Amino acid sequence: MLKVGVLGAGHLGKIHLRLLNESKKYSFVGFYDTDKDHALKIEKEFGYTYYENYEDLLKEVDVIDIVTPTTYHFKTAKQAIKAGVHLFVEKPITSTVEQAEELIELAKNHNVKGQVGHVERFNPAFRAAISKIDKPMFIEAHRLAEFNPRGTDVPVVLDLMIHDIDAILSVVNSKVKNINASGVSVISETPDIANARIQFENGCVANLTASRISLKNMRKSRFFQRDAYVSVDFLEKVTEVVKMKDAPENPDDFAMILQNAEGVKKQIYFDNPEIETNNAILDELETFAEAIENKTTPIVTLEQGTEALRVAMQIIKAFDN
Repeated sequence: MLKVGVLGAGHLGKIHLRLLNESKKYSFVGFYDTDKDHALKIEKEFGYTYYENYEDLLKEVDVIDIVTPTTYHFKTAKQAIKAGVHLFVEKPITSTVEQAEELIELAKNHNVKGQVGHVERFNPAFRAAISKIDKPMFIEAHRLAEFNPRGTDVPVVLDLMIHDIDAILSVVNSKVKNINASGVSVISETPDIANARIQFENGCVANLTASRISLKNMRKSRFFQRDAYVSVDFLEKVTEVVKMKDAPENPDDFAMILQNAEGVKKQIYFDNPEIETNNAILDELETFAEAIENKTTPIVTLEQGTEALRVAMQIIKAFDN
């Protein structure tokens, strides 16, 4: 098994600690956190080994799981790569695109694998939808969250919307052509509500809305394509697929038939896939172990994490235009 350590023991870091300790794909070595008092409490409560400095932890592991604030990602990931340690790094990959591109080159030079923690790729509803999404031409995504001070040090685009940016980029096989966006700060010093319209070179348009000051939580995306509509509810873990096909000459009494202005008749039917329950965080961590052991490409590569960050930064820049 691969020996793994965790950097960062905050809210999400504690979840990673527990899952890696339970995982059958990893041998959990220990963790490091800059807050020594907090780390010692975790060590005492859960029995995880606390390392007093990051460098000592790196010497003991094959893989490091970086679950720190984004501002520390670049420095710590760089240290890990230079030490020859594979790295899993939470989203966004780094604070800037330039930093992310440097990590990509370093990883190539040191023959190190990396994966970015875009966990929605592993959401069972999205996984079930992947095979149903084919050349979408219009996408609408809403990601709304009740206010939580955690994460408000960055714009809502990097906090929430980047999940949908990555998911959309993974299914739209085209380059970004143009971005229009607006953002509003309500409580934080950075935008709490944002809307972006992304146009792709193949004609696809994606309309994304993110808010962290909503009265209810919502994480839903809709994909419209030729003769089909796919709805993915990331929060409720439900996928709905509505398809159209040429109507039969003699449809049964319960068939749903539409007729357009030209007289063409289409039958509407549902093709909802089965949702397989999983732990998305555990899956993303364990598939990374499999990619290392099998020498295959991780599901969310450093390059893909960088592209999601690049688009997010373009959206933020568009706020001022």
